[in-house]
Amino acid sequence: MILTIVTFVIILAILIFVHEFGHFIVAKKSGMAVEEFGFGFPPRLAGIQKVDGRRKLVWGHRQPLDKDQTVYSINWIPLGGFVRIRGEDNEHEDDSRSFINRPFGARLLTLVAGVVMNFLLAWVLLSIGLVVGLPVAVDSPSSLPAHARLNNPQVAIMQVVPGQPAAKAGVQEGDILLQVDQKSFSKSDDLSSYILGHAGQVIQFEVKRGGQLLQFEVQSNAHPGPDQGPTGISLSNIGVMTFPWYLAPYEGLKTTFVEIGNIASGLWQLVTGQVSVSNLGGPVKIAQLTGEVSRMGFIYLLQFTAFLSVNLAILNILPFPALDGGRVLFLVIEKFRGKRNNQKVEQWVNTVGFMLLLLLMFLVTTHDILNIFHK
Repeated sequence: MILTIVTFVIILAILIFVHEFGHFIVAKKSGMAVEEFGFGFPPRLAGIQKVDGRRKLVWGHRQPLDKDQTVYSINWIPLGGFVRIRGEDNEHEDDSRSFINRPFGARLLTLVAGVVMNFLLAWVLLSIGLVVGLPVAVDSPSSLPAHARLNNPQVAIMQVVPGQPAAKAGVQEGDILLQVDQKSFSKSDDLSSYILGHAGQVIQFEVKRGGQLLQFEVQSNAHPGPDQGPTGISLSNIGVMTFPWYLAPYEGLKTTFVEIGNIASGLWQLVTGQVSVSNLGGPVKIAQLTGEVSRMGFIYLLQFTAFLSVNLAILNILPFPALDGGRVLFLVIEKFRGKRNNQKVEQWVNTVGFMLLLLLMFLVTTHDILNIFHK
C-alpha cells in the first residue's frame, strides 16, 4: 500500500512538473515576468533568487527580495509543481512584462506549452520503452511492423464470458496461459485448436496472474454456443516488442499519435453517451491502477506513465473554463474581437469552471471509493 502511494505520488509529480515547466520556459523566453517556479505546491519550504548578481535564499512565506526576479522554490506538498506568471489572471496592466500585455502569439504558446510538454514526455517514454521492450498484444507475429521484434511470445486471456466454464473455474481476464494440460503454447491459434479438439473434457489451465502461479480445472462445453468456444474465453498473442534504437523515436512518435487518437475517441464516446460516465476514474482509481501496474514491472509502469501524460495533455487542452484550453478559447475570442475581454466576466467564468471541476473530481473520487468498498 505504501509503495503504491509513493509510486503514484512520484508519477503525478513528474507529470505536473513537466507540464508546468512547459509554461515556465516559454513564458521566460517570451519576456514575461515569472514570479515563481516551484517544485511541489505551497506553502513554500525555501527558495532561491538572484539579487544584484548574487543568489539569495528566500525562506518560508517571506516576500521575495526582488519582485522582478524569479524565485525557484521547493514546497511542502510534493505533488508536481507550479509557475506563477505576472498578469496570468489579467492583472498588472501597467507592467510591460505582464502576461496580459504580451503579444497574442507569445501568450498562446505559453498556454499550450504545458500540453506540448506532456506529449513530448509520452513520446520520450515510449521511445525508450521501444528500445528496452514494450508489452503488446498482436494478432500474429507476422502482423508486427517492419523491423520490430517480438520477444517472449505468450498467450493471454483477453476476455472471459460470465457464466461460462472458465469463469466458473476462476479464470480471469489478463491471465497468462503458461500450460494447458501440461503442454506449452506460444500461439493463440494453436491453443484455440487444442481446446476445440478437447471440447466436453476437463482441461487443466496453468496461468500466471501478477506474481502468482495458479491452476484451474475447466469443464469445457461439448456443444458451446455461437462465438463462445468450449471454455468461454478469447485469446491473444502477447510479447515484448522492440525496435532498433535508431528507429525507436520514429515508432515512439507514431505510438504517441495512436494513443492520442484512442483517448480522443474514448472521450468522444463519453460525450456522446456511447460510454457510461461511470467508467470515469479519478485519483483513487489511478492510484489503484498504479499499484497493479507497478507489480507487473518497470516497463509496464513506464508505458502507463506515458498513457497518463497523454491523458493529462488532452484533458488540459479541452476548451473548458479554468483549463488551458479554456484560457486559449478566451484568448482567441479576444483576438477576433480586437480588444480585451471583460476581465471580471472572464475571471468569474474561470472560477465557476474551476468549482465545477472540483465537483466532478469529488463525485468521481466518491464513486471510486464506493467501488473499492463494494469489491
